[in-house]
Formats: sequence, structure tokens, C-alpha cells
Amino acid sequence: MMSVYLIGLTGGIASGKSTVATRLAEHGAVHIDADQLAREAVEPGTDALQNIAETFGDHLIQPDGSLDRPALGTVVFGNPELLRKLNAIVHPAVQDLTRYYVKQAEEHDPNAIVIYDVPLLVEAKLPHTFNLIVVVHSTDETRVERLIRHRGLSRAEAQKRVGSQASEAERLAIADIVIDSDGTLAETLGQTDALWSRLVTLSHASNT
Repeated sequence: MMSVYLIGLTGGIASGKSTVATRLAEHGAVHIDADQLAREAVEPGTDALQNIAETFGDHLIQPDGSLDRPALGTVVFGNPELLRKLNAIVHPAVQDLTRYYVKQAEEHDPNAIVIYDVPLLVEAKLPHTFNLIVVVHSTDETRVERLIRHRGLSRAEAQKRVGSQASEAERLAIADIVIDSDGTLAETLGQTDALWSRLVTLSHASNT
């Protein structure tokens, strides 16, 4: 039976994951962005947004009906129990959206290569069965330098952001394929182009 070839793509903050995802989409992959789904899951009118208001307070809903994300962040930051409650609301909604978009991709093209772009793949322990997991890897120091250079963060803040996520060792432990993004942009894109060729071959083989 033909089915989409589902790739889990992950990488730490400032690893170059978005660059890889964009390149794969240019080649023809269907790109599903978990961060975008997390925003879509709590749009005005959704059950998840109503649950957030009931759990954490109506003051988190702005006059236009949208979620006040910074205010919600302030409520749950540093409080594991409240964060657990928030995740229990948002994660199932994101999973439902993920299944919907994967099904859409399959209906459009049963042989589609779908890239599920999820920063917290290690942390989230997703229920999806991936054909392959691709990790975009660069050292902590490289990522800190990128955050300072491209996002204007202080070194201390950049180190805090990098340190708050899963370690590179944890990510590499689940990788089937690793893209090393420590080098130049051209080198990263070259590895991504080679990955696409490999994915095309593997997906064809899985559907024959």
C-alpha cells in the first residue's frame, strides 16, 4: 500500500533546521511546521483556546479574541505543574492537526515526502511513526554565536536558550541521518540536496 514518506526533522535553536526544511520544501517536500501548528491550535474559536481561558484565566484572551502569548508565558514560566497543564491542552490539539495535514498530503500525493519540522522532537516523545529522523546538528558554541549575531542576544541569554533544550547528544541518539550545519551555508545546503536525493530513492523503494 502506498503511503507518504514521513520524516521527523529536528535540531536545537539556531542549528539551521529552518534552512534545511526550506531547502527540502523547495525540492518538493511537504513541509509541516510544528511551531505553526501550535499557533493554529489556539486560534480564536478553538477548543484549546477556550480550555486555556478556563484553566488559566480570561485575562489571557485579548480584545480581538486571540491568545496573549507573552502573558501566558509569564504565567507558566518556571512552574512545571502549570506548564504540564498547558501542554496537556495544546499537545493533543497539535497532534490532531498534524494527522490532518499528513492525511491531506497523502490524499494529494500518496508518494509525497512529508517533512515534520519539530524543534522539541526529543522532549515531546511524539506518537507518530517516522520513516526516518533527521537531526540538524551544530555545536552549542556555534549556536550561541548565531543567536548573538543574528538575534542580538547577550551571551548569557544565548547560553540560557541553548541550555534549556535537549542536549545535542540526546538529539543525535535518535538520529537516522545527521546534517552537520557547523560549516558554511553552502555546505549545509549541499548536504540537504544529497539528503533529498536519498529520500526520493528511499520513498520509492518503500512504495514498491
